[in-house]
Amino acid sequence: MQTPIVWPVASRFPGDTGEEISSLLYTAPMADSAPPASNLPELSVSEISQAVKRTMETTFDRVRVRGELGRVTVAKSGHMYADLKDENASLSLVMWKGAVGQLRFRPEEGLEVIAEGKLSTFPGKSSYQLIADRLEPAGVGALLAQLEKLKQKLAAEGLFAAARKKPIPFLPDTIGVVTSPTGAVIRDILHRLGERFPRRVLLWPVLVQGEQAAGQVAAAIRGFNSFEGSLRPDVIIVARGGGSIEDLWAFNEEIVVRAAAESAIPLISAVGHETDTTLIDFASDLRAPTPTGAAEKAVPVRAQLIEQVESFGGRLSGGLLRGMERRRTELRATSARLPRPEALLAFAQQRFDRAAERLGFALQANTRAAAARFDRIGVRLRAETLTQAMARRAERLGELDKRLIAAVNRGLADDTRRLRQTGRLLETLSHRSVLARGFALVTDEAGGVVRSAGALSTGDAVKLTFADGAAPAVIGGGEGRKKGKAAPVQGSLF
Repeated sequence: MQTPIVWPVASRFPGDTGEEISSLLYTAPMADSAPPASNLPELSVSEISQAVKRTMETTFDRVRVRGELGRVTVAKSGHMYADLKDENASLSLVMWKGAVGQLRFRPEEGLEVIAEGKLSTFPGKSSYQLIADRLEPAGVGALLAQLEKLKQKLAAEGLFAAARKKPIPFLPDTIGVVTSPTGAVIRDILHRLGERFPRRVLLWPVLVQGEQAAGQVAAAIRGFNSFEGSLRPDVIIVARGGGSIEDLWAFNEEIVVRAAAESAIPLISAVGHETDTTLIDFASDLRAPTPTGAAEKAVPVRAQLIEQVESFGGRLSGGLLRGMERRRTELRATSARLPRPEALLAFAQQRFDRAAERLGFALQANTRAAAARFDRIGVRLRAETLTQAMARRAERLGELDKRLIAAVNRGLADDTRRLRQTGRLLETLSHRSVLARGFALVTDEAGGVVRSAGALSTGDAVKLTFADGAAPAVIGGGEGRKKGKAAPVQGSLF
């Protein structure tokens, strides 16, 4: 007896008319009969592989899969091959070169990601795989873990060391800004610079979000550093407004951080809000909390500088006046303590007189001493002829006399020069030099010097001493009084 069995088939075969084969009917053989011939169509290995491929791609046209990356490999062609797995299963993942180049992060083994694409098969190995055209970290935690790993790597290379930081110029002539040309960031920076201290600004327009943003920002930083001459900025500001960690991710890319660390021009990072932190903040020379804050850190306030300069100018003028007044007072006090010219010359005159007195005695004493030495030497040289001995002694005596006279002349010349210098100083300090310039010395009847007009009254007799002589005078043209005697009549000098 034969029993009918229904065998479901859920695939389409090459050459079908399109309708799905729902079942095949055949008769199960009896144990005591020969197996009947099968009526199933024969397929090649390639045909069955293509059928499975079409079925899978049709059923799973677009999928989104979450899992952990494992065995990540990037071939020389630029394609990426990896395993996407969880605790129970593993799925091969393929990503073509074009999609790999648009990734905003670096896929690494152990990173949890979300892959989006279509399922397909690889007939060469009879395996299925996910061909992904999008790949992103699975949540903020994964991004932060990747960020911390990259941060530790760059810090170990010394890119964040404080010794690499360059000082920001106090007042730059040119400021280079790397940001979007259409956002509010550049307007805020220009507005704040205009308020504080207007400077020339060079804008390098870039994308600040997306797959191409990191490359453009790094190229802008290196581009500014390649400038020469007047176009070269004195400081660079890399700025962007606030956003999520995904929006700011371009400024965490390794290419941007390395460009900032290599910049020979001092660089200020101003990415996001004050609470946002990106890796470029660690590599930059100065971090600003906001783009507006970067403009404030780049230039001082012009009005404050003017006020400070004016304050310094007033202090300088006051200091000069006080210094001149102090030195004037010191000069007056010093001139009052100077000794009289006679006192200055007295000691030199005394030394000259004593030297002149000792000169004659010294000459005689030297002559006697020389004669005595000559006599002693003559006694020791009696064996010589008297003529030779006397000639030698006379020659030596003549030499001694010349040396003595030269020494005396030098001493007299020095004393004479010092005396003349002292005399000139005396003439300079003497009141006669003052009289020679047209002034007159006024003395009263007792011979005292009149130092002020208040000490005189009308009719007082005075004496006017000029450089070439003296003349009597009467104050106010009245009759002079000299111990009850009438003063000689004289015309008024006033």
